[in-house]
Amino acid sequence: MENFRKESDLLGELNVPIDAYYGVQTQRAIDNFKISGQLLSSYSDFIRGLAFVKKAAAKTNYELGLLDEELYFKIAETCDELIAGQLHDQFPVDMIQGGAGTSINMNANEVIANRVLEKLGKNKGEYEFCSPNDHINLSQSTNDAYPTAIKMGLLQMNVGLVNRLQSIVAAFRAKGEEFQDVIKMGRTQLQDAVPMTLGQEFEAFAANLEEDISKLNSNADLFVEVNMGATAIGTGINAPIGYATLCAKNLTQITGFPIVSAPNLVEATPDTGSYVIYSSAMKRLAVKLSKICNDLRLLSSGPRAGLFEINLPPMQPGSSIMPGKVNPVIPEVVNQVCYKVIGNDLTVTFAAEAGQLQLNVMEPVLSHAIMENINFLCNALDTLRDKCVVGITANKEVCLNMVKHSIGIVTALNPYIGYKQSTQIAKESLETGNSVYNLVLEKGLLSQEKLDEILDPKNMLKPHNK
Repeated sequence: MENFRKESDLLGELNVPIDAYYGVQTQRAIDNFKISGQLLSSYSDFIRGLAFVKKAAAKTNYELGLLDEELYFKIAETCDELIAGQLHDQFPVDMIQGGAGTSINMNANEVIANRVLEKLGKNKGEYEFCSPNDHINLSQSTNDAYPTAIKMGLLQMNVGLVNRLQSIVAAFRAKGEEFQDVIKMGRTQLQDAVPMTLGQEFEAFAANLEEDISKLNSNADLFVEVNMGATAIGTGINAPIGYATLCAKNLTQITGFPIVSAPNLVEATPDTGSYVIYSSAMKRLAVKLSKICNDLRLLSSGPRAGLFEINLPPMQPGSSIMPGKVNPVIPEVVNQVCYKVIGNDLTVTFAAEAGQLQLNVMEPVLSHAIMENINFLCNALDTLRDKCVVGITANKEVCLNMVKHSIGIVTALNPYIGYKQSTQIAKESLETGNSVYNLVLEKGLLSQEKLDEILDPKNMLKPHNK
């Protein structure tokens, strides 16, 4: 047993790896919760969120005279190390677990305590000098520290997601400018509608996604309200007077986010409404992103028997049996990410609904679903931008020929020859194969000069007077 040290808790003694900064409660979680295989160590922003909370708590306890100066400074130094990305491998607990987040909270408490002990020249596990519970968790409960850490993690992760979204919006907008002179047919219900430009189509993709930047940011703003100082159920037992407000102030100073204390801590402790609404914003983004990927796959279909209006960058051979086939693998994988995000949103909904009385014990799966969605979307947006959107090219002649031979341009004649005559022209063109242009001239409905003016595709791209 030379490679282990013994630690004890309510349930008795347990062996902990001798070099581990975590302790007995983390070890129990490792043993008990082999569920998702996704560990806390994979979510660095969550670990930073825990460090923000523990640093703010220590600062508040010190300012209120509950923690001596040396211990406070050692705790703060250790939290800064975690914020800088150190010791993240010491967070090996599964993201999905029972206990309403106690294992994750204690994982943070134990790592910080043992690192402080090391700084003090003590051995790991000598908790009489710095205790995970009595010092690191002072004036706290899992029920306020854990959800606050989740929110600190999500505020950071939202910044990354929004940056990725802004980047792909810029990429679509650049393509909109590049393709502004490529005339093509617009379609409704997969049928020819009226002419437009490929640039208008790609600018619409950009505008469609750009809307979600403000939605994500405004929904993430709800995370700034925290329940630190609530302790177990919101009554603030074991926390000193003024702790909640001061801790929120310290969190603001440490994180840079405008953190505020919830006005009703009993209400705030079981409330998961902010998670629900933020998850819904990600679902909205996923639905819109998936629709765009559907369009990219359809517009690039072919190359001979499809629309073939655009070319997606070829990323890998498309078949083990059909030589020369190249599939739209990047939009396909993004579609699948979007389905996962939509499914995780339902998990968030069920987990939020499952709250009972003064606590929601389902926050582990709820937080995991949201954080997994953010990671998935960040990776998907980067992949779609870098491996697809920036490399898209237009088949300009294909697009133009479709406009010239489309019956859909008859829509432009409605104001001049009426809906009934336009319908007859369209029907006859479809039945005979004769063009709309020739039929209008043969029937003497318009002069060639006027017809050329009306059916010039460039004149059909925006409103104009007769």
